[in-house]
Formats: sequence, structure tokens, C-alpha cells
Amino acid sequence: MTVIDEKNKKILNNIQIDFPIHSRPYKIIAQRLGLSEDELIIRIKQMKEDMLIRRIGGNFSPDKLGYHSTLCAAKVPEDKINLFTKTINAYSGVTHNYKRDHEFNIWFTFIASSVEIIKTNLKQIIKVTGVETILNLPATRVFKISANFKL
Repeated sequence: MTVIDEKNKKILNNIQIDFPIHSRPYKIIAQRLGLSEDELIIRIKQMKEDMLIRRIGGNFSPDKLGYHSTLCAAKVPEDKINLFTKTINAYSGVTHNYKRDHEFNIWFTFIASSVEIIKTNLKQIIKVTGVETILNLPATRVFKISANFKL
């Protein structure tokens, strides 16, 4: 298990807000932090394996790229949660999902090139999982905030 020592804190703080667009971004980050590129890569790999880092990638605004996004909420019986989440995660347009302590207990975002594709995929999910209550809450206005976690 990865220890979140001072070096890892600096790495996590740095990659959240200022990831370089470059052919060797880890070299640039390593130089900023006074580390070798190899040490940085080893530390990031270990933090990914330990699930301290879930994903490293860009965030894009779907509407500016001609896509549609929606937030979905589903009433999933406890015994179907694994099937349901495995099913929705198989769709490339599902960016993430999470469980809530609520009547609508599984929430997920869905992005696609058309509203019709989202609707069709939601119907397929209902058919495969037997979960019939899925709310489709399309974005009508976008508010983007930055979620950075200072360590």
C-alpha cells in the first residue's frame, strides 16, 4: 500500500491542476518537483495500483464538442447492484457512477453524440438488468467547477 508521504502529496497536488501537454509530461513534472522521471513514474504507477489515483486524463466539455450529456439516477435493488454497475460501465459514454444512500441509489453520467443514442442505451440497460426505474436528467445548463483536493 502506498504511503502518502510528502513527495506523493506534491505529486498529487501538481498533477491535479497543471498537467503539461507535452510528449514527455512526466519529465516536466519530475523536474518541477525535483524528482527523476523514473521515480515519478514508479510512484504514480503505485498510486494507481493502490487506487489513490483512479484516472489521469483530460476533461472535455461535451457540449463544445457537439455531444450531449445527462445525469442518470436509478433505483437498483441491492442484489442487482453489481450487474447494473458492470452493465453501465461497459458503455464508453458512461464516465463514472456512484452509490448513494437514497431511494435512487446508483447515479451515473452518460455522454453521447445524440440524445437518441442515450435513450436507446438506457432502454438496453433496462432490458439487460431488469432495473426499470432510471431517471434521465439531461443537462440544460452547464456549470463547470474545478474539483482539486489540496493535500
